[in-house]
Amino acid sequence: MKLVKISDLFNIQYGNQFDLSKMESLHGSYINFISRSSQNMGIVARVEVFNNKDPFPAGLITVTLGGTYLLSSFVQQKPFYTAQNIKVLFPKKEMSELEKLYYCFCIKSNRFKYTSHGREANSTFDELLIPEKMPDEWKDVIMEKINTLKKQPILTKEISLDVNNWGWFNLIDLFDVSASRDSLSEDLTEGGKTPYVTSSEGNNGVTSFFEEKATNKAGTITANRGGSVGYFFYQPVDYLATPVDVRILSPKFKIDSFIGLFLKTILQLEKYRYNYSRKMGTDRLNEFKIKLPITLDNKPDWNFMRDYIKSLPYSASI
Repeated sequence: MKLVKISDLFNIQYGNQFDLSKMESLHGSYINFISRSSQNMGIVARVEVFNNKDPFPAGLITVTLGGTYLLSSFVQQKPFYTAQNIKVLFPKKEMSELEKLYYCFCIKSNRFKYTSHGREANSTFDELLIPEKMPDEWKDVIMEKINTLKKQPILTKEISLDVNNWGWFNLIDLFDVSASRDSLSEDLTEGGKTPYVTSSEGNNGVTSFFEEKATNKAGTITANRGGSVGYFFYQPVDYLATPVDVRILSPKFKIDSFIGLFLKTILQLEKYRYNYSRKMGTDRLNEFKIKLPITLDNKPDWNFMRDYIKSLPYSASI
């Protein structure tokens, strides 16, 4: 298989390097804002046109050059802007969606060559070697994965969101906020089955497994105070957590995985307010307000939240 430089197949340029906190995000905004996240195709918000700048068109590939998961690569399905440290790839010749997905996989496979805050990919990315063309057998591999993911939702009815009719709630009225009392990872015994949650943005925050017994209960939500600040994760099993940069939200109501995923998404919309210098600690979480669907008596509409997640594609795999 002949290998060529990425720059032989793609015109490459830096993204917009915009600051999300300076942009306007309104209900109905159509421009995706791509950050250095490895989740949700890098999309962290939808924004309005900024500084009269046209967004990048759909169909291009974005690649993260920094952050926790270097070289996270996605084919963007809608027009978009980007944050800093993201490159945008324009195919030099016409490519199918399958070919673009294949090259995303090839690019991600080079992640091991770089480290965050160490050897980053900025200067050498354009020289990385990738196959000149996609092998024929990969078409079947990619299609099989796509068909596997295309599971029917649990509910087939379509449910729309109308945030204009939602209500505001104090986080502390819904959750008890606390810090973990667990030991640091270096003081634990490796090789067990208990997940250890840190302030990573990937894999639900789980970075390792230990032999010690879990102390934090399933059905809670973890919040990244530092590290990848502002990420929230619903934890479906009992776990351990770092006492340094993770806070634990214990619900005062009956929660399940569907409600947990809905709330995790709503909470994470506030991520843009925080960074390495403005951490999301207990005090700030106690001042948190979130907007949620409400019932006729102005209480959180848990049934609506549950049904909305069940109506989404892939919900059958939750």
